[in-house]
Amino acid sequence: MREVEQAVFPTLEHLEAKKPWVLDAPKDAAPILSLCVRPAEGERQFVGRIRFDPEQGVVGDRWRWKTWMHLPDGSPDPRIQVCMLGSRVLQLVRREGTAMIHPGDTIIADMDFSEANLPAGQRLQVGTAVLEVSDVFNTGCAKWQQRYGPAALRWINRPENRPLRLRGILARVVTAGEARLGDVVRKLG
Repeated sequence: MREVEQAVFPTLEHLEAKKPWVLDAPKDAAPILSLCVRPAEGERQFVGRIRFDPEQGVVGDRWRWKTWMHLPDGSPDPRIQVCMLGSRVLQLVRREGTAMIHPGDTIIADMDFSEANLPAGQRLQVGTAVLEVSDVFNTGCAKWQQRYGPAALRWINRPENRPLRLRGILARVVTAGEARLGDVVRKLG
């Protein structure tokens, strides 16, 4: 009988000690390292390119029919169409080579997603698409804690860390387009 690998979660002290490295991520022109579409709950498809659409969000993603935020009319809230996470945070919380599940963020890029660098309303060129940084704060969820440990959830939600947006950003699609692995995320304006 094989032993099931036990996840070794990072400690809050380790995460805090690595925070300067996370904050040293590029402020602009960050290459896209991973693209993910979530067609259904718990499913992830890692792809070489993604299409963005203002009505559909990430084409093929479950956002249109299964989302956690809705407008008063019951339609999905476009402010959360796209999830973007910094690769340095992912490296800290997710242990490569383990059975830890990928968080499912649409885009992983080596970029500083802090409010100081990308305030709400900031537009981003992502491949040929234009996205707009949302005012919705990504607090993580029970799944984040289950996958990466309680310290990882506490770390992203500490009052002093909230402006750093360590869990990444949410965005809406302004202009339809396509992004490919290796394309860069650029600030506009």
